[in-house]
Amino acid sequence: METYAAFKARYGAPRIAKELKALGMPCSCNTVAKILASRSVRARNGKAFTYRQHALAMLNVADNALRRKFQVSTLDQKWTSDITYIWCEDRWLYLAVVMDLCSRKIVGWSLDNSMTIELVKAALGMALARRKPSKSLILHSDRGVQYRSHEYQDYARSFGLQLSMSRKGNCWDNAPMESFFSRLKVELIYGTEYHSKSELRSSIFEYIEIFYNRQRRHSALGYESPEAFERNLLAA
Repeated sequence: METYAAFKARYGAPRIAKELKALGMPCSCNTVAKILASRSVRARNGKAFTYRQHALAMLNVADNALRRKFQVSTLDQKWTSDITYIWCEDRWLYLAVVMDLCSRKIVGWSLDNSMTIELVKAALGMALARRKPSKSLILHSDRGVQYRSHEYQDYARSFGLQLSMSRKGNCWDNAPMESFFSRLKVELIYGTEYHSKSELRSSIFEYIEIFYNRQRRHSALGYESPEAFERNLLAA
């Protein structure tokens, strides 16, 4: 139903099945058709059509537990995540990122050919392996279909994380991540032509792991780098 809502009811069972397979969720057209029929919904193809956008857009949405409280005094208390797209040769590639709001450090990231559930899980998996946070951590994101998937949410909750989501159509609820993507594109992506996925991955690795996390002075941190801020915080 999330995919049906994402395409504003323009897709019927055959196309929804194709989209789900592209997201790494194999299913048959007949299975999708039965699910749609059980919910009494169908694609836009006739006068009898009725589409309840608001109700469908609310499926599997977590409350906005973050509430724009971006200033955090403790590491691994609040993380935020999002996806952006980057042009490479003749196609889009997609970058998912997880940020610790206390230090603004990028603690997890993943690059892939499509915006799959596995993309956001891989970024979160890197962050969890690196940080091993407590079960009180708030994990924030927008309402993208990947973040609303049962697979992603079950994965996050299996580590005791509390899910939080931005309000509908409100990018300011995830402002720190929007700011990071803006700087990434200005300082790295714009003006550069990438000819392969491996070339782009190497460039992003250098920017995040070497420059941004270890060297770039962040205005929200008193112009310290995320790594220096964390060292000083832990030493205090």
